[in-house]
Amino acid sequence: MKPLGIGVIGCGVISDIYMKNCAIFPQIELRAVADMRPEAAAAKGAEYGVPAVTVDELLKREDVDIILNLTIPKAHVEVGLMALDAGKHLYAEKPLAGSVADGRRLLQAARAKGLRVGSAPDTFLGGSHQTARNLLDTGRIGRPTSGTAVMMVAGHERWHPNPDFYYAGEGAGPLMDMGPYYITAMVNLLGPVSRVVGLAAKGRDRRVIATGPRAGQEIPVETPTHVTGVMEFASGALVQIVTSFDVKAHRHTPLELYGTDGAMLIPDPNHFDGQVMLHDADWQAQPMRHAHGDGNYRGLGLADMAEAIATGRDHRASGALALHALDVIESLLRAAGTGRAETLTTSCDRPAPLPMGTAQGQIETMEMAQ
Repeated sequence: MKPLGIGVIGCGVISDIYMKNCAIFPQIELRAVADMRPEAAAAKGAEYGVPAVTVDELLKREDVDIILNLTIPKAHVEVGLMALDAGKHLYAEKPLAGSVADGRRLLQAARAKGLRVGSAPDTFLGGSHQTARNLLDTGRIGRPTSGTAVMMVAGHERWHPNPDFYYAGEGAGPLMDMGPYYITAMVNLLGPVSRVVGLAAKGRDRRVIATGPRAGQEIPVETPTHVTGVMEFASGALVQIVTSFDVKAHRHTPLELYGTDGAMLIPDPNHFDGQVMLHDADWQAQPMRHAHGDGNYRGLGLADMAEAIATGRDHRASGALALHALDVIESLLRAAGTGRAETLTTSCDRPAPLPMGTAQGQIETMEMAQ
């Protein structure tokens, strides 16, 4: 297939891996970059050999088919609607939007124009998580009954030079930042969530930046920094979830899934690699038979969407999946405020699995093998 043109809006920290990986996947080709800071766009354009232009100029380019929105979460909807209004397909970093209502606006706007919306995370398409999906689908742990999803760190101010937005109200906090990885990974395995319960707390009111030119500067905390709850899946499985910026050390594994005949330990869903451990009679490391399991392949979901546009099939890292993950997050936070169980208002299908034994980058070959 002829590659679809990618235009990037937002040239911050996360943009490097996407721009680098555009060269890995034959389904996509980086065409131009833009940022509200012209110097940031100019630097990335020079580094990756593409034009650095204004946002308006990028949206008017005929060689750009998909806008890759890498802006901060608060700008996701505004930029996304601009892209759709310009007739471009949209793929966004997570979360899809700051609220379910805004996420619905994006999907409704896309449907009205016959355009696609996709969203990170796409790490569930990585080798380790596809290995876990295959083990589950082939019945290796029996019927899934329960599990855990744990992401607890001391806070992003330790490594990020400008961590303000992680703590600044709507669209911030550990659940909104990291929850999409853990929730999406579990939806990939178990299907949609039906209801949740939750509690939340704020460890402290201010944080100190530890690195970069602003090291030593204090920033305010305007959102809960420790959120815990239980997700009840439509299948009946119950999964405990904890996300925190208040924990200096722990020994929990990222994801665990328990079934009637066994259990699985599943690697960090913020990554594409890692070792899946299966227990039926004893714990055994499982061989990885899927591609994209030995590095950082952010952009795999974007490439899959590009191919899906060309071939007319559904894409895996879909707007519906991202909206459902956002609904889980919003419902957990709402439950933490009300003290009551919250029923979700969205649902989604489990994304199609990727077939085994395929070379990296060759999504088209994988699809033809199905």
